[in-house]
Amino acid sequence: MDSRVCVGIIVGAQGVRGQVRVKSFTADPADVAAYGPVESEDGTRSFRLDAVGEAKGLVIARLDGIRDRDGAEALKGTRLFVPRERLPATEEDEFLYSDLAGLRAEATDGGALGTVRGVFDFGAGDVLDIGLDAGGSLMVPFTRAAVPVVDLAGGRLVVVPPPFAEDEKDGEDGGKQG
Repeated sequence: MDSRVCVGIIVGAQGVRGQVRVKSFTADPADVAAYGPVESEDGTRSFRLDAVGEAKGLVIARLDGIRDRDGAEALKGTRLFVPRERLPATEEDEFLYSDLAGLRAEATDGGALGTVRGVFDFGAGDVLDIGLDAGGSLMVPFTRAAVPVVDLAGGRLVVVPPPFAEDEKDGEDGGKQG
């Protein structure tokens, strides 16, 4: 498991002096610049990031060495990472998305379901995307009712699949009844 955490992504340039717009993945968006230098996903580039403002839900930032719009535009799509140990400790029952990705998902009876591929928030709360061992995927709300056990040390979590999950599996013939 990668010991780095993605704290944001550069979504474009801001102005003509090399500033960038960053979609922050931190609880407080400005904290994207609070954990020291950030680096690209492949680790080949490192930047000191200075948050200078916010606009339309994005952080406006300066990066060392980027002085013009062309340089800023060239970084569009760059995901920004920091080492996990630079982030503050999480509280009990608080998890980073990166802590959950890769965990084994088990049913309440202990049977294997699959692996957590990612965590998403589409506006109504966090949702786990579980790649099922049998093929396909299952989206499960990340609530105590649907995920009663998260065992980071054991590399697993327990999932109570939604009642419709079996219906969808049974109806894979496109809804045709015969």
